[in-house]
Order: sequence, then structure tokens, then C-alpha cells
Amino acid sequence: MQVVKARHAGACYGVQRALDMATAAILDGSPAYTLGPLIHNPQVVSQLEKQGCAVAHSLSEVLEGMVIIRSHGVGPEVKAEAEARGLTLIDATCPHVARAHKAAASLAADGYQVIVLGESGHPEVEGMMAYARAEGCQVFVVGDVAELPEHLEEPIGIVVQTTQAKENLDAVTKALESRGLNPLVKNTICFATRQRQDAAAELAEVVEAIVVIGGRNSSNTSRLFEICKSRCPKTFHIETPDEIDPQWFSGCEKIGVTAGASTPEDQIEAVVSYLEEL
Repeated sequence: MQVVKARHAGACYGVQRALDMATAAILDGSPAYTLGPLIHNPQVVSQLEKQGCAVAHSLSEVLEGMVIIRSHGVGPEVKAEAEARGLTLIDATCPHVARAHKAAASLAADGYQVIVLGESGHPEVEGMMAYARAEGCQVFVVGDVAELPEHLEEPIGIVVQTTQAKENLDAVTKALESRGLNPLVKNTICFATRQRQDAAAELAEVVEAIVVIGGRNSSNTSRLFEICKSRCPKTFHIETPDEIDPQWFSGCEKIGVTAGASTPEDQIEAVVSYLEEL
């Protein structure tokens, strides 16, 4: 049985940067907290907790020490509160996410109604909303064309969650243009996300089964699963090798492996090694 790894898979620059920053910050044993999970990978979060870096769900849980801003970022009011309280702040926001937050703020400051294309409730999207609202504008969060508000007035600006698919952005833009509107689009989709999606789609076309590795709370991993499933019926989303059922691959000669942008290389290699031993 041949195991083939996607050309682009696993931890992106922003995730690896956040991991490196958090690891370096806790080396001296100082009290440390991540504000929410550092990345959407339960195994990594658990390992950080064992190393003394706890997860705080709000600043009210942090009485002293160091606060690490997760890769998805936070709104400007959270940073201001942390600084006002004298907490040591380590900002591990992914640079691509920070760019999306700034784009939302810029559109709002220029007087646009802001449409955030992304998952409602996702921390990155919450940050975009916070930055836009800080400029005093009206913000709408939509997941797709069906969620577009019925009544919109120009000027309209669109900013995009970094893990969204370009096809979704194109569909929303086209739907608005069909209404006679002319939105200003800030395409803040991360190139690494697109690389992983394209590579996963390419691989899913030529294998008999494919394993997608990553946290079930990871939006980009879930999207990889959807992309692969639409092309390869035997697509399986796992977090660790012990979830694998060898019966999934009965009769298969070629298995693909891909992983979300929140999945470190060691987790990928563990799955590949397990599959190669079947």
C-alpha cells in the first residue's frame, strides 16, 4: 500500500510562528496563559498546558503574568485592557490575520459598511468585527451568498476570513454586483490556505482513500475534509493515529495524506508511519 503526502500540508507560517513564540515565552517557567487556544489543535494545546501554559478564556481569568495572544488574534479593546492592567503581552497573531483585521478597520474608517465573509463566532472573524466596529461602522458577518442581508447600501466593503475559499468570495461578490452594487473587495485569503486546498484536491483525485489530519475545531482542516470528500468518497478526518480503522483501506493500493494549517509536522509523520506499517 502506497502512502502519498500532499505537496502542501500541515502547519503554516503563522501557526509555526505562534508555536515558536509561545514555546520561547514559557522557557523560564514564568506564569503564562494563552487567551483562548493558541491554535485549533487540541493535542498542541494539551502539550502547552503540560509545559505550564494554561488556557484563559478571558482576561478576567488572568491575575498576573504573561498573556499570549493566539494566532487568530483579538480585538483592539482586549490588547488595551491587558496593557492597562500591566500584563506582559506576547502578540502571536498570525501576520496574515493581522492584515485582515487592519483591512476591516481601514474600510470602516473610510466610511464603508463592512461585510466580513467568514464563520460567525470564529475568533478571527470576531477580531475583524471588533476592529471595524471600533471605527464606528456597521458590520455584517456572512458565511455565503444565502446569508447576505436583503438591504444593503453603498459604499460596501468586503473583508475575508483568511481560511475562506476564493470561490466563496467570488460568489458573494457576483451576487452583490447582480444587485447593482459595487463592493470594494479586500481579498485577505491566505495564500498558504489556497496552497493546501489545491494540493488536497489534486491528491484526492488520484488516490483511493485520503486521511485529513487536524483538529476538529479547525475551520481550515474541516474545509480540506470537504474538498477531499467531494472528490474521494473514502475521506477520513482524524486528529491522531489511534483513530484510524485499518478496515477503511481494505482493497486500497494508494492512500493520500493531507493536514490542516494547524497541524505540526510531527503529527503528520506519526500518521504516515502508522499507515505505512499497515
